[in-house]
Amino acid sequence: MARKPAKMYRQVKGQAYTRREYTGGVPNNRILRYHMGNRKVAEAGGFEVVIELTVDNAVQIRHTALEAARMVSNSTIREASGELGYALRVHKYPHNILRENKQATGAGADRVSQGMRLSFGKNVGTAARVKKNDVIISIQTSPEYYLAARDSLRKAGMKFPSPTTIRVKKGHEQLREMGLV
Repeated sequence: MARKPAKMYRQVKGQAYTRREYTGGVPNNRILRYHMGNRKVAEAGGFEVVIELTVDNAVQIRHTALEAARMVSNSTIREASGELGYALRVHKYPHNILRENKQATGAGADRVSQGMRLSFGKNVGTAARVKKNDVIISIQTSPEYYLAARDSLRKAGMKFPSPTTIRVKKGHEQLREMGLV
């Protein structure tokens, strides 16, 4: 795995590097599932409320951060609404391959390390390139679980390298009647 801090891969710089046939191998994607909860009701349009988590800046989000956000948001909403009371979806897939030019450190490293010669780098992970105001995670649920869904998206937003915004896409009227918005 990468030894450099994640903040080094945050900025969207240069051309996207996604051609896996030219790489010597890409680390496995850590995201286990992209759809959780009651998918059948969600596809039929049965949930009254749809809440989305969007990013405020253009940024690269590593696959490990996406999986951490998915895990915390899924566990939080599942505790409140049960297995069938919600549908959660991760909207972004980490296509961009991240590379790192590993350098030898310590005593005698000047004889071993090549410095910046042939500094293409080895593959250390993948990231999703996200534009400003792109939806990362969305939750569909009923109005009584709105606060739990909002809290789960707030916790998921803490895992990303950019400030996030939670928006209600569908169900404003029901939430206003209940006094939640």
